[in-house]
Amino acid sequence: MTRVASLGMYDMPWLGWANDALWTGIARRLSDGEMPDVPSALDRTRPLLEIWRDPALLLAQTCGYPLTTALQGVVEPVAAPAYAWPGCEGATHCSVIVVAAGSAYDALEELRGSRVAMNGRDSNSGMNLLRLTVAPLARDGRFFGDVIETGSHLSSLDHVSRGEADVAAIDCVTFALVRQHRPDLVAGVRALAETARSPALPFVTRAGAPASKSAALRHALAVAIADPELAQAVTALGLTGVEPVTVEDYAVVLRYEREAAAAGYPNLS
Repeated sequence: MTRVASLGMYDMPWLGWANDALWTGIARRLSDGEMPDVPSALDRTRPLLEIWRDPALLLAQTCGYPLTTALQGVVEPVAAPAYAWPGCEGATHCSVIVVAAGSAYDALEELRGSRVAMNGRDSNSGMNLLRLTVAPLARDGRFFGDVIETGSHLSSLDHVSRGEADVAAIDCVTFALVRQHRPDLVAGVRALAETARSPALPFVTRAGAPASKSAALRHALAVAIADPELAQAVTALGLTGVEPVTVEDYAVVLRYEREAAAAGYPNLS
């Protein structure tokens, strides 16, 4: 059975070359360790939800919120990445709350009744962390005037830049990658605040994998990231290493959900 690999969470078109180079380095080390059926290329042909649920999944990256909800028992984390970008500490990250560059907003309270762009209801960075942040400000379960589901962080940035939304919460890694490689896409926004932190987007494999397989995947990731021959690609992605994690490390994501609900704000609205 041919295995499946994806690095789709930060696989923007201008970073495809970097993810390809990183995967080549990971795959080489897995093959050298005599792991069978290591795919030679990343799967970019299918939606991520389909890839995550593929019984042939070898390695992918997902969001911490579906890891603890829709993907519980489907995949399991093998490592969490550490990044050099602002907003990241160790293998944790936050979201950057952005507004239009020319807007008059100076504080979160001033966003009451505004239009928020959200990449998806199943997003920790675009929904869950933002929900936690504005929960203390909500009245009768509402804070925003309108919620626009965009499908991606890049689309949310575009909505705010073009004035189709007033605010969005963007994963700080995505925000940094765009600012570094495509500054034109963030020229129309500015950072207003940051959310609480949570574990970074985990690298995962199929649930029930032997511990030896998870260890081999984690080792291959760490060695590839440290490989001087891959330095250009690794630097472009902002990676500095990986740390071992378990599903339990992501329980904080659901705790944030409970805290928002306890404050009377169960849904981003």
